[in-house]
Amino acid sequence: MSLEQQYTEILAQLGEDVTREGLLDTPKRAAKAMQYLCKGYQQTLEEVTNDALFSSDNSEMVLVKNIELYSLCEHHMLPFIGKAHVAYLPNGKVLGLSKVARIVDMYARRLQIQENLTRQIAEAVQQVTNAAGVAVVIEAQHMCMMMRGVEKQNSSMVTSVMLGQFRNNAATRAEFLGLVK
Repeated sequence: MSLEQQYTEILAQLGEDVTREGLLDTPKRAAKAMQYLCKGYQQTLEEVTNDALFSSDNSEMVLVKNIELYSLCEHHMLPFIGKAHVAYLPNGKVLGLSKVARIVDMYARRLQIQENLTRQIAEAVQQVTNAAGVAVVIEAQHMCMMMRGVEKQNSSMVTSVMLGQFRNNAATRAEFLGLVK
């Protein structure tokens, strides 16, 4: 059964008339949207970074702030929306700027929880750059908490992962956290 057919079945199970005008193309559109929202499964780290690693003598922090992200939680398949801050300490190589955002997008476009997303991004940047340290902070609002359940509209979740010097050196960690505030 195709994804489109499954959406038709879901609508019918919800009590909708799947033959009414407004819903005629909804299963096709919903299937296409879900495939887009989960396109991270079709991507690899090698593809999204595309060898955009360049020699550099810089060993100071590289920080990309406020990278917007859109993901779906694996528990309810509802969106969580927020921003990521990603930093690394170069170790002879720097990554093309857009590639940091592409790494965030690739992992965000998979069903998962925010805690795992934060770790996946940090470990991917570490793997690609061989950095002396990587730090990732994500702040997001979860529709599963806002639209259902406890319905808390102003809640947000903050997660962080610190690797290498960001974990081991309090001053480096404090500099990063000060910059992302």
